[in-house]
Amino acid sequence: MRIVYIDIDACNPEHLGCYGYPRNTSPRIDRIAQEGTLLTNCYASDAPCLPSRTALYSGRFGIQTGVVGHGGTAAEPRGEGQGRDFQDSFTRDGLASQLKDIGYHTTLVSPFAERHSAHWFNAGFAEIHNTGLCGMESVEEVLPVVGEWLSRRGREDDWYLHVNFWDAHTPYRVPARYGEPFAGEALPPWLEDSAQLKRHMELPGPHTALDVGMYGDGPARGSRWDVARIDSTDALRRWIDGYDTAIRYVDDAIGRIVDQLRELGVYEDTAIVISADHGECQGHLGIYGEHGTADQGTCRIPLIVRWPGGRQGAVDSELHYHVDWAPTLIEMAGSIVPESYDGKSFARSLSKGEHAGRDYLVLSQCAHVCQRSVRWDRWLYIRTYHDGFHDYPEEMLFDLRHDPREQRNAATQNPEACREGARTLERWRNEQLQKMVATSGGASDPLWTVMREGGPFHARTVKPGMPGSPEAIEAYFRRLEETGRAPPARRMRARSRPFRSGT
Repeated sequence: MRIVYIDIDACNPEHLGCYGYPRNTSPRIDRIAQEGTLLTNCYASDAPCLPSRTALYSGRFGIQTGVVGHGGTAAEPRGEGQGRDFQDSFTRDGLASQLKDIGYHTTLVSPFAERHSAHWFNAGFAEIHNTGLCGMESVEEVLPVVGEWLSRRGREDDWYLHVNFWDAHTPYRVPARYGEPFAGEALPPWLEDSAQLKRHMELPGPHTALDVGMYGDGPARGSRWDVARIDSTDALRRWIDGYDTAIRYVDDAIGRIVDQLRELGVYEDTAIVISADHGECQGHLGIYGEHGTADQGTCRIPLIVRWPGGRQGAVDSELHYHVDWAPTLIEMAGSIVPESYDGKSFARSLSKGEHAGRDYLVLSQCAHVCQRSVRWDRWLYIRTYHDGFHDYPEEMLFDLRHDPREQRNAATQNPEACREGARTLERWRNEQLQKMVATSGGASDPLWTVMREGGPFHARTVKPGMPGSPEAIEAYFRRLEETGRAPPARRMRARSRPFRSGT
C-alpha cells in the first residue's frame, strides 16, 4: 500500500467546498472526498501546532505526553524516568515507527521538528526532508521536494509520505502572479453580517478585529493580504480573500501531486489522506486568523480518507479525535495497535460504514489561553482557566446546531448542559490521571504546570520590554481603553494582577 498524508497547517474545514463552503476553494480536494470518506466531526484533541502534531503521531493526549503548550515545561514530553527503555515511547510506539516496523518506507517532508524544537516528531521516519524555512515556506519550496521524491520512489510499494503545506497559516503568502481568484466575489452570509462585525470590534484580545497583529494593529509582513484592522466589510473581505486564496493555492498543489501519481500509474492503488494540525478561527469567538482557543474554530479539522477498496462518497458525521487516526491506520495496515494509545480506531467506518465514533470529546488549548472544552451532541462547553486577555467568562456554552461560529454564549440559558459538560470534563480528567498512575506511578496535569509557570506562552508575563511582559500587558490595557474597550480592560487588569506580580 502507498499512503500520502497531506497536512495543511491551519485549515478550517468550513472553508472547503466538500464541507459546504460556497466559494470554489478546493475543487481537487472535493474530488478526492467524493472518492473516499469525509469525516465531518473530527477534532484535534490538543491545539495548536506543537501539541496537536505530538498527539497525532504518538496516538496519545497531551495530558499524557505532557506536551500541551508552546513554551516552558509543557512544550517538552514528560520524562519517562527509570522505566525508559533503550528507546523512548515516541520511537517505540509512534505512528511512523509502527509503520516502519510493518515494512513501510516512511518519509517526512516538513520543517516542523525544527520550527518547534520538537525532534521527537521525526521518530520513525526513514527519510526526513526539512524544507528549510521553519514554517514560512510556501508551495514553491515544498512541491519540488515532493515531486522529486515521487519520481524516485513513487512506483515502489509500501511507502508512507507525510507532506506539510503552510500557506493557510498567516501570513497568507500566495505569490502575486497567482492572481486573486475571489476578487469581487461575495463573502459567505455569516461573514457579511455588519452587525456581527460591529460586535467583534468591541471585543478585546489578541487577533480580534482591532488587534489582528496580536496586541495591536496588524504588522506589515510583506503579504499583499495584510490589513491593519478588520474594521470594515472591505477589510474583512480582503482578509478572507487571502485565506481562501491560500487554500486554493494548496488545493492546486494537491492536484499536481494527484496528477503525478496518475502519470506514475499508481494513483488507483494509493491511499490519500487530507487533514490539518488544527483549524483557524475566522470570526469564531470574534477571533480572526488564529488558532488559540479550545473551540470549534480552532479544534475542528478536515479529515478526508480515500482508501483503495474503501467506501466512496461516504460521510462519517460521528465524533472522532485526530489521535484516532494512528490506531486506524495501523489496523488498516494489518498490525496490532499499541496499548499505550489513547486513540480509538475507526477503521470499520472507513471499510464498512459501521459505528465507530465517540460519545464525547475533550479538547485542550494551553498555548494562547488555558482552556478545556467538551464536545457532545449539539453542545460545546468551554471552561477557561486563563483567558489570554480575551475577557472570557469561566464557562461558555455554544449550541453548535444553531450557532456553529460561536457568537452567542448560551450558558445562562442552559445550566443543565453546563453541569453535564463540567461533570464530563472532571470525569475525563480523573480518568487521565488514573491512567498516569497506572502506567508511570505519578500523576500531574500539564495544564496546571502552564498556569504555575505564568500562564499560556503567548500571553505570559516575561521580561520587561518583551511581548507579554507586565509593561507590555499594561500598554495593551491602555490601548483597549483608547479604542473604546475600557470595561473589559478594567476587568482583565484586576484579574491579571496575580500573574503580573508573579504570585
